[in-house]
Amino acid sequence: QVQLVESGGGLVQAGGSLRLSCAASGSIFSINAMGWYRQAPGKQRELVARIFSGGSTNYANSVKDRFTISRDNAKNTVYLQMDSLKPEDTAVYYCNYGDWRGDFWGKGTLVTVSS
Repeated sequence: QVQLVESGGGLVQAGGSLRLSCAASGSIFSINAMGWYRQAPGKQRELVARIFSGGSTNYANSVKDRFTISRDNAKNTVYLQMDSLKPEDTAVYYCNYGDWRGDFWGKGTLVTVSS
């Protein structure tokens, strides 16, 4: 099993920045992907950004050039730096860890961007 603990959500004005962190613990495999998904009220959960253990990344088109994902493999921690935030970024952000066994999820952290 893998446990994920998120931190860093909150309320910010449009144009501001937030940094999310997610620490993984438990049975961690060296080959994995960690990332962030979000779910806004009334919408489906969507991928925001993902980073693989080798360092390659994927971003949703809506956050490219504004968000940056990074990871510290020694700490099993993934970060999401969110800049130039927009009201439409408001959502619950979920940390995800995936390996050959499947996906594990954090409980989520709320990000609210006011206009």
